Amino acid sequence: MRALAAAAVWCALTGPVLAAEPRPDAVIKSRSIDARIVLDDKIRADAPLAADCLAEGKQWLDKSAAEAAASRKADPQFFRDGGWDFERRYAIRSVVADRYVSILRNDYMNTRGAHPNSDVNTILWDKANNKRISIRPFFTETADNGPAMKAMVNGIIVALEAEKTKRGASETATDEWFKELAPSLLKVGAVTLAPSTEAGKSSGLTFHYPPYAVGPYAEGEYVAFVPWETLKPFLTAEGTRIFGGARPKGDADAP
Repeated sequence: MRALAAAAVWCALTGPVLAAEPRPDAVIKSRSIDARIVLDDKIRADAPLAADCLAEGKQWLDKSAAEAAASRKADPQFFRDGGWDFERRYAIRSVVADRYVSILRNDYMNTRGAHPNSDVNTILWDKANNKRISIRPFFTETADNGPAMKAMVNGIIVALEAEKTKRGASETATDEWFKELAPSLLKVGAVTLAPSTEAGKSSGLTFHYPPYAVGPYAEGEYVAFVPWETLKPFLTAEGTRIFGGARPKGDADAP
């Protein structure tokens, strides 16, 4: 089972390199690194959002290229099989109330080590004001160790425990693996608004964790879903307006 899980992670991580489409939106290629940024078509169609993502992506390219060049200079023997291979993809996960756009940012990084690595982060974009925001406007309070954040963390752990049981990985559903989770917006994980069976609404929050974050590398990524009802006591008027319905089956079944 562990071998199969490791193989699945490897396929997921190498997938971006093997895929021919879509075309990159920015590229850096040298003896030290081949790195690219890919925006999905929906992001490309929104000029302010595309510009924001691309600006961030290009900074990542420049930083990665500088690190690769420095590494090659210091340890050229590690580049005998080629340079680093990096990719960052931006994709829209949901659009809620025709205003709040949740974006997944997935990174693939192959530095010719034992295996490639990946990371996941998120962006919440306010189309009305063309800027990034947090989930704070949807909750009456988000203080560190406050009731809303404690309810959020509890919901996350319940979801992770259920997913680990589903995967046959309940032995890693432990405080040791969850110790980095804390009742703070900066420590709960990368968050998106989950889609809903009710048009224009969000069914709750999904938290996205890369390999190693809440489990061993072989377990791959995790997504923890916290339904909006769990957080209902803490919703502002805007939160009450945008949350509703249930998580679509297809979203719940997604990896």
